[in-house]
Amino acid sequence: MYQVVRARLRALACGMRAARRDAGMVTSEYAMGIIAAVAFAVVLYKVVTSGAVSAELQSIVTEALDARM
Repeated sequence: MYQVVRARLRALACGMRAARRDAGMVTSEYAMGIIAAVAFAVVLYKVVTSGAVSAELQSIVTEALDARM
């Protein structure tokens, strides 16, 4: 019984070590993630600052400020 438990614990510990070696992203993955986030931010900025969206946001804010409580 003791040997079975010991073998299972050893296998579990070795598996955890292997998982730790591959945990996280490498530098190139971080760079690709940052580039994707910046590209998304630029697209979102362009959409929000466009004329149609800006006018719609202004009308929503104006209606909210004019509303009676």
